[in-house]
Amino acid sequence: MEGMDVDLDPELMQKFSCLGTTDKDVLISEFQRLLGFQLNPAGCAFFLDMTNWNLQAAIGAYYDFESPNISVPSMSFVEDVTIGEGESIPPDTQFTKTWRIQNSGAEAWPPGVCLKYVGGDQFGHVNMVMVRSLEPQEMADVSVQMCSPSIAGMYQGQWRMCTATGLYYGDVIWVILSVEVGGLLGVTQQLSSFETEFNTQPHRKIRKSRPTVVREDLIEKELKKDIRGELQKERNLDLHRPTDLQTRSSPLGFHPSGTRQGFHGPYPFGQS
Repeated sequence: MEGMDVDLDPELMQKFSCLGTTDKDVLISEFQRLLGFQLNPAGCAFFLDMTNWNLQAAIGAYYDFESPNISVPSMSFVEDVTIGEGESIPPDTQFTKTWRIQNSGAEAWPPGVCLKYVGGDQFGHVNMVMVRSLEPQEMADVSVQMCSPSIAGMYQGQWRMCTATGLYYGDVIWVILSVEVGGLLGVTQQLSSFETEFNTQPHRKIRKSRPTVVREDLIEKELKKDIRGELQKERNLDLHRPTDLQTRSSPLGFHPSGTRQGFHGPYPFGQS
């Protein structure tokens, strides 16, 4: 618009100018940059000249020509480890989605591969997780931390494996999520993670208890020992306690020792 100053991104302006420019050197350098410098300037000039120096058509021609020679990794989806059929989760709940995948090809995966979100519902802010390079026929579990939507319903998202150069490969793997108020998956995963954390903690050595029979024998021995001790105490007290004959007075006031209680001096009836 006339009279208005519009600030445009210089890089964006350069891209637009490359699409419309007729400068062959500029087109060659841009073509080479877009291919990640996989092709020398002479090769770039070849494809540009073949497409009448149309940059977009030249890039398409290059990939059409090279695609049979590109080794694409193979990946097959095996199963859902979590969030399988029939499982549900409460709204606005953190959970872990895990898939089991397999390198179904004859060659190991290249380094730097990852699992990327490609469409549908994303369930959180994570859109990519790195995956280790699998050997042929090797399987692995890949997990993504997600969060369920706040409104109940059915949701789905799609993820794909991708090379470090941006080439997607293998099966499309899905997240199909049933969000219900009474869903239990969030609680189940929390319990599972607690159990996993407990199992990974270093355990202290616990001394094994003796069998119950041995323990009962020990208790019985202790009881017998206590009873014997009590009986011994009673016996010792009996040895020092006056007997009934020593403490009990006869009806006439005679003491077992031969003296009469309560009288002093000569016997009233004479000495026997």
